[in-house]
Amino acid sequence: MKAKITGSTMPVLEIGLEGSDRIIAEPGEFSWMTDAVEMRTTAFTAGAKGIWGALGRAFAGGGLFMTEYSAPSKQGVIAFAAKVPGSIMQIDVAAGHSYLIHRHGFLCATEGVTLSTGFQRSLGAGIFGGNGFVMQKLSGPCTAWIELGGEIVTYDLAPGESLKVHPGHVGMIADTVNFDVTLMRGFSNAIFGGDGLFIARLTGPGKVWLQTLTVPNLAHALSPYLGSGEAVQNVETGVAGGIAGAVLRGMFKN
Repeated sequence: MKAKITGSTMPVLEIGLEGSDRIIAEPGEFSWMTDAVEMRTTAFTAGAKGIWGALGRAFAGGGLFMTEYSAPSKQGVIAFAAKVPGSIMQIDVAAGHSYLIHRHGFLCATEGVTLSTGFQRSLGAGIFGGNGFVMQKLSGPCTAWIELGGEIVTYDLAPGESLKVHPGHVGMIADTVNFDVTLMRGFSNAIFGGDGLFIARLTGPGKVWLQTLTVPNLAHALSPYLGSGEAVQNVETGVAGGIAGAVLRGMFKN
């Protein structure tokens, strides 16, 4: 199996398959493939233990089904393109180790991958439109490819060292990193700061991968051209922060 990542702003992952090679992804995620590639969609792949494993994977932000790609008869190529401007990274997951990735970060992986709910916190409508905050747990042994928005910034946290991050910018963390979501400190910060009501606290030891672009931020940047700016911004910043920000912008608008 040979993998190649092409491009920078909107990269694409191309994987060469032959013989017993297998790639696992969610249905409909591939961008193109050669005639030699065969696909099989089932609810009982990617490490899922029966229907409960499939339901758990769906709850973590993935689909109920998974698709397996192979090329048993001759060499084939399967490609996965990035859905938003950003980066695709390859990571080797050893047996007994795992990573937490943002709910839409899983692109594909080799056989042996297990996806499940790794972290779930209900945040109400204040920051993610009522969907809460969910991360997927990626376990091996396997080789996986992860899609992160914008550029990737990494930190190696020492034991006890903490980093405060807007939840949407948490792309992936090692299983040794402690993850928690807390309220933004300070009444005026939470209500008038425009950054939402919640903040993620990451505590080492372990490696952290942050993404500079989030889907809500991208939607907010495009909202003036779509005619629904306030609705999109309220999803991103929270109801309180969105209303307060709108009032202040109206007061000081040129």
